[in-house]
Amino acid sequence: MGRRADYVTEEQFNGWTPGPGADSAAIADLDFRDFFENGGMALHLVGADGTILHANRAELDLLGYAAEDYVGRNIGEFHVDPPVIEDILSRLSAGEPLQKYPARLKARDGSIKHVEITSSVNFRDGEFVNTRCFTVDVTDLMLAKDDLRRKDDLFRQVLDALPAAIYMTDAAGKITYFNRAAVELCGREPEIGKDEWCVTFRLFGLDGKPLPHDHCPMAIALKENRPVRGVEAMAQRPDGTLFPFLPFPTPIRNEHGELVGAVNMLIDISERRQAETNQRMLLDELNHRVKNNLQMLHGLLLTAERESSNAEAREVLVDAARRVAALAAAQRLLYTGANPRNFPAHDFLHAVCETARQSFEKNVSVQIKADDGHLTNESSMPLALILNELLTNAAKHGLNGKVNGKISVAFTRDNGEAVLVVEDTGPGFDLHPTGRRSSGLGLVRGMARQLGGTFSVERGSGARCIVRFSEARG
Repeated sequence: MGRRADYVTEEQFNGWTPGPGADSAAIADLDFRDFFENGGMALHLVGADGTILHANRAELDLLGYAAEDYVGRNIGEFHVDPPVIEDILSRLSAGEPLQKYPARLKARDGSIKHVEITSSVNFRDGEFVNTRCFTVDVTDLMLAKDDLRRKDDLFRQVLDALPAAIYMTDAAGKITYFNRAAVELCGREPEIGKDEWCVTFRLFGLDGKPLPHDHCPMAIALKENRPVRGVEAMAQRPDGTLFPFLPFPTPIRNEHGELVGAVNMLIDISERRQAETNQRMLLDELNHRVKNNLQMLHGLLLTAERESSNAEAREVLVDAARRVAALAAAQRLLYTGANPRNFPAHDFLHAVCETARQSFEKNVSVQIKADDGHLTNESSMPLALILNELLTNAAKHGLNGKVNGKISVAFTRDNGEAVLVVEDTGPGFDLHPTGRRSSGLGLVRGMARQLGGTFSVERGSGARCIVRFSEARG
């Protein structure tokens, strides 16, 4: 189909100007043509047969053509995808307006322009006269989307390749993504958009009680909009097997800080649990053997003391047996404790004091006062020896056979230091480096130095022996 006779020609459109005395309608028509020709929006008119009837400067600049190389040719020559222009013309011929129809156009330099076409047809007396097409260049936008899509694909490939189970949800908790490691760990394939909160089959707390999915760490992270850390749980697979895991749910927020979803990583800690169990068994076996050896040594010392006829040797053997007993008391506490690295200070003082008291006269009482807190295992043996020596000195030399004698033991903390105080109601003494009594106190000095601390004695209503050491060491 060619141009209609009543349609303005290219030359008329570009060259006509109103003469003198032209009416306002003619002037308005000139303004319209100026708007069409010089407007910033790319515009073109197409006839019913697909011939380009006119294109404005913005359209020509978009594709890089001169008017004579563009106008008068079929619009299909400039479309990369023939089915697209066929669909556009078909819809327009049927009277259907188009809104932002995506298409690709060939530019003069060989590049491809991604565009969106908004168009409708000018029908006159029911007959197709021409289209009115607005073309918007979205090439940069499409390239940005393609780049984002490639990055998203790369990101998903990275997540899929990770050996750790990872999944994501939307803000409502619906599963939006999971990797193969999640399927292998949980023994099931979640349903995107249907499963909520977690990819596991069933959940349990460490106490063995069922944990509803809407109370799991991921649900808490989404509901409270915060990461959740340090929470262990137990999951069950559809085949009934259980595995312990450590989750790391983290909220995802947009550029406005609004919650849009969350990502979670599940770390299977079955091997760690087994290693901890094996380590605990090894430590238990080691502690058991040490305890037995100390008990054996303690028995040998007592036997030697009973069989010795030398008073001084017997006293030395008794002192040695007491020290070994103190070490054994500390060892028993470490052996039965739940934590393999530290122990409660209160329990430690009671264990050592009770062992030492068994060798005292019945009228000697030991009062204990200890702050809450823990001591490290490495401080246990030096402290056991220190406490045993101070208790023994208080009972033998401080009370010296007093009726209803009392020894006070206190453990406190003071400005980052641990403070052990043993006090009796005897006459008190000055700390000298000589004498029988000072031999045990020499051991106290040595053990205090091993702890990086100090040992001092104060006179009061009795002797007040003080050991200070760094709380970090204790």
